[in-house]
Amino acid sequence: MAGDEGIKVLTENRQAHHNYILLERFEAGLALTGTEVKAARAGMVQLKDAYAQIRNNEAWLINAHISPYSHGNRQNHDPLRDRKLLLHRREIDKLLGRTRDGGLTIIPTRLYLKKGRIKCELALARARKKHDKRALERERELEAEARQALREARRRAGD
Repeated sequence: MAGDEGIKVLTENRQAHHNYILLERFEAGLALTGTEVKAARAGMVQLKDAYAQIRNNEAWLINAHISPYSHGNRQNHDPLRDRKLLLHRREIDKLLGRTRDGGLTIIPTRLYLKKGRIKCELALARARKKHDKRALERERELEAEARQALREARRRAGD
């Protein structure tokens, strides 16, 4: 995101970049309980299998795992409960239209703190095919080998 000043990333969904082609990004707030906020600030969050869904004209974060807070006693939350995403009406309408027509999915890419508030970065995404994943992996390996060869050539030239 442009202008990442004052942002502390709590967790990233690294698999999202591997499994999906990320098209458009949105920033959403989250409606959380007190123990969820404390656990998230402690980095006890996982977005691996999470996705967002529009139900009754509201956006929901589903399958995001926020571990129970260690000092939460009976006030603790359900780790996998659905959490409401706070978006503007036009953003919800846009997401609803794009997911209904285009076969796209809404994926959370990261959770972060911004001005003391927990935000979720959502991405409109298209699933990668298996052969696309393989080609991407092959491309990365070739780039890594080229960088390594360049490094060695520079090292030899410096000797």
